[in-house]
Amino acid sequence: MKRLFLILVFYLFSQTSTFANERDVRLNQLFNELKVNKAKIASIVEQEIWKIWSTHPSDAKLTARLEEGSQFVRNQQLSKAIEIFTEVINLDQNWAEAWNKRATVFYMMGEFEKSQDDIDKVLAIEARHFGALAGQGLVNIQLKNYEKAIFSYQQAKEIHPSMQSPEIMIRRIEELIKQQSI
Repeated sequence: MKRLFLILVFYLFSQTSTFANERDVRLNQLFNELKVNKAKIASIVEQEIWKIWSTHPSDAKLTARLEEGSQFVRNQQLSKAIEIFTEVINLDQNWAEAWNKRATVFYMMGEFEKSQDDIDKVLAIEARHFGALAGQGLVNIQLKNYEKAIFSYQQAKEIHPSMQSPEIMIRRIEELIKQQSI
């Protein structure tokens, strides 16, 4: 009986590991496609990346909780969203999208330092997270760290060349810098 249990545990672990590897391979393929495709196709690739990021690699319940938190954001119930995203983070601290969702809500609440702390976690887990990089740009604008904001947008643009917001935001930041130097 003990041997059967060990075999079952090994099988489940290997399936999770295989799924995680397939997920990583698929993300790598999508990021390669993102760099070479035109805007229309890049938009489809971007949506697929977001779908993967927003789906927990092994726990459908965590995916559902993340969506529940997102619904609270859409309903402007930000404190409740923070509670749910924090719960998800506590259950899996290696899921970048849970950190990213909470970083977004902290930004919306004007908690820019907390947002930046969560963005740091996102980027430590998934350095190619162009959404977190764009969010980092917004945080740094609020903190008046304009050069850091520009750098964040440049990184996002390097990962996702068809992304429109980095170019727009870099121009706005450069204008802000010019206005403040007058």
